[in-house]
Amino acid sequence: MKFPFQTVALIGKHKSPDVAAPMCQLAEFLSGRGLRVVIDSISAEHLAGNTFPALPLDEIARSVDLAIVIGGDGTMLNIARALAPHHVPLVGVNQGRVGFLTDLTLDNLHESIGAILDGQFVTEQRLLLGGRVMREGVEVFAGSALNEVVVHRSTISSMVEFEVRIDGEYLYNQRADGLIISTPTGSTAYAMSAGGPIIHPGLEVLELVPVSPHTLSNRPIVVNSRSEIELLMHRTADICVRYDSHTHFDLQLHDKLVVTRQPDNVCLLHPVGHSYYHTLREKLLWNQML
Repeated sequence: MKFPFQTVALIGKHKSPDVAAPMCQLAEFLSGRGLRVVIDSISAEHLAGNTFPALPLDEIARSVDLAIVIGGDGTMLNIARALAPHHVPLVGVNQGRVGFLTDLTLDNLHESIGAILDGQFVTEQRLLLGGRVMREGVEVFAGSALNEVVVHRSTISSMVEFEVRIDGEYLYNQRADGLIISTPTGSTAYAMSAGGPIIHPGLEVLELVPVSPHTLSNRPIVVNSRSEIELLMHRTADICVRYDSHTHFDLQLHDKLVVTRQPDNVCLLHPVGHSYYHTLREKLLWNQML
């Protein structure tokens, strides 16, 4: 990470009219601080009268010191995967519904961003997953995920049937609607909805959460983040693998999905005093009296 920041990118939620005004105001604020400001080219299409350079995401990844994302967690997931290999730190501004990854608000945005520009921030590293689909020993598809890699049925009523191995050792055969392989970041997403535990993002672990398993003995399991997780497909009629609910690939009989940790992390910047437990209390309404 390069600090002090000199070039800052602004990236907004796709096709959201609510993002335009705060993005323009923030661009002027950053420019007034002497920073070079660039706008994501897709976001720039919705900014009337924009005078700042517009760059595609791949050029932003190579040329900026900091990216500020205005939107929800879905927007942050997409941007984080693209920028992680280039080690660009991210700041999230919440314009969505929940906002586990986007913790700044519009109410005091300029004050919060100003403090971060002055070096008053804490950094947090979030791990990424990579999933490779192997077919007869040849890689036919690969993707990455910040939240989770999921194997699940699509439209038919039959269950998914597959074998799971951890670091080459047989773990179990599974009959279920699917299996979620989640990072700590994703533990508050689909994995939580399927009954998995909430995992602090500072832990170096992954969790495997069955989706509606056929037997009551099948429970979530937490493994080391350096583990290699293999899923061998035994029944694959209309079954696919999804990465953060963004990218998907249809699986065939005997395909093997190999999931491992990616070498690059996502770097998030938070205001001083940021607390993950405070976020849980606020987003999950744990602070309400019963």
